[in-house]
Amino acid sequence: QVQVVESGGGLVQAGGSLRLSCGASGRISSINDMGWYRQAPGKQRELVASITNGGSTNYYDSVKGRFTISRDNAKNTVYLQMNSLKPEDTAVYYCNVRCSVVGRIGIWSYWGQGTQVTVSS
Repeated sequence: QVQVVESGGGLVQAGGSLRLSCGASGRISSINDMGWYRQAPGKQRELVASITNGGSTNYYDSVKGRFTISRDNAKNTVYLQMNSLKPEDTAVYYCNVRCSVVGRIGIWSYWGQGTQVTVSS
């Protein structure tokens, strides 16, 4: 199958920066979209940013100009550079990978286990 592993979360003061990384491995044929989602306590999971295999990006309005998503197709890895962090960015951040899998038909969605980002005021 496919494994998705995130890293890079932590505790940072408001105005600081963090960089999240997410790598996908396993029986991957090709990766389509990769994205970052977040879920704060008591709230629904929301899309933060996504990137297609062609490099087109999409951002949640509240993070535009502060967060940058990028990917390294050779390494099956996606990154999220987060600058000017705010307390309201505090959440568990999840990586999502949509890909085709060797021996299976269709496009499949896989999630990482999540990484905590905490921004103190």
